[in-house]
Amino acid sequence: MSRGHVLVARLDSLGDVLLAGPAVRAVAAGAERVTALVSSRGEPAARLLPGVDEVVVFDAPWILADPEPLDPAAVEALVARLAQLRLDAAVVMTSFHQSPLPLALLLRLAGVGFVGAVCDDFPGSLLDVRHRVPDELHEVERGLSLAEACGFSLPAGDDACLRVDGVDLGAPAFDGGGRIDAGRPDDGTGGARGPRGARGPRGLGGQGLGGLGGLGAGPYVVVHPGASVPARTWPPERFAAAARALAAAGLGVVVTGSAGERALVERIRGQAAGARAGAGQVVGLCGLPLPTFARLLAGADAVVVGNTGPAHLAAAVGTAVVSLYPPTVPAARWRPWGVPHVLLGDQRVACAGCRARTCPFGEAQPCLAGVEPADVVGAVELVRRESGRGHLAVASVAAGSAVAAAGGVRDAAARSAVAAAAGGAGAGGGER
Repeated sequence: MSRGHVLVARLDSLGDVLLAGPAVRAVAAGAERVTALVSSRGEPAARLLPGVDEVVVFDAPWILADPEPLDPAAVEALVARLAQLRLDAAVVMTSFHQSPLPLALLLRLAGVGFVGAVCDDFPGSLLDVRHRVPDELHEVERGLSLAEACGFSLPAGDDACLRVDGVDLGAPAFDGGGRIDAGRPDDGTGGARGPRGARGPRGLGGQGLGGLGGLGAGPYVVVHPGASVPARTWPPERFAAAARALAAAGLGVVVTGSAGERALVERIRGQAAGARAGAGQVVGLCGLPLPTFARLLAGADAVVVGNTGPAHLAAAVGTAVVSLYPPTVPAARWRPWGVPHVLLGDQRVACAGCRARTCPFGEAQPCLAGVEPADVVGAVELVRRESGRGHLAVASVAAGSAVAAAGGVRDAAARSAVAAAAGGAGAGGGER
């Protein structure tokens, strides 16, 4: 069905906007025009989503974790902007702990005639579709379920995976001198996420990185230690040990971070450098524009990361993920989507689901305490095998590790291989 001009709202962070991508494509398939309403944190991702014609930015004080005080003038300006858009409908996407009703009220004030959202609270006349979903539904499935309830479905042939648009994934992320290339227009393929390796050469040689710290032309892994929520990642010293172990196994390692994480990235790079002779090299990169970062991730054999936005950006470009996943929020809802991945950590720890932003146990995080650098190397090997990227000089994930699962490995034979490689340990419990 067609509803003319439709607003899709997702007002939290970059990773959340990427996870909304399949639902956005479903709406775009049945609308004449799609406008995305996102936060300033989510804006860079929204501008890469296929199906989005326009982006409106608003930092909602009822959504963001560290909001500014409510600004009546900003709210009035948003209502005026929404009214100016002459929207025919709005699909308000939220996480399980967020309310769509404040935005639904503003949409009604802006004259929007149809508003749909997932909502447990009584909405009165604010919603035309009050949709409900099971608690453990993945965010991608949650968004698609809402879109379907509002009358929008993915077109035939759409695999519901994450995608980015306007990014030439076959182009080098760096020029021949190892300098960052800020990006160029899409190559006409529409950013569609094809089979791994289908977008040009993988490895740093294909990225023009031969001059960057002597990293060379071999395969590489991206290690991204930062997260906007400290409790959702690993301590820096553990990341450094893992990066050093990956380099010792013969992989190049690129440690990445935001512009504000330069000290963290340099600390980890410095601690990880200097592995044995013949090992892969370790370099650090910070503050890459999101399209350039996407191209860097697309060329990697795997990404080692916490539960944060770059895990979903990696999935959007078809790169396997090894996730250091503290279960502050359930993995069933937030795990990497549609790519081979391994969750490391005890998903059944007593404090799972705590939603803590800072772990009260500090760097002793009980959910990740049992994960060792060898587990990370073994997990990278597993996802590289599943992705057809070759083998490292390691036999398996270390026995007794905290490997939780290899979700994204869909068939039983592959899951059995993962279990065997993990020494039958599965100390963290399986992904549900």
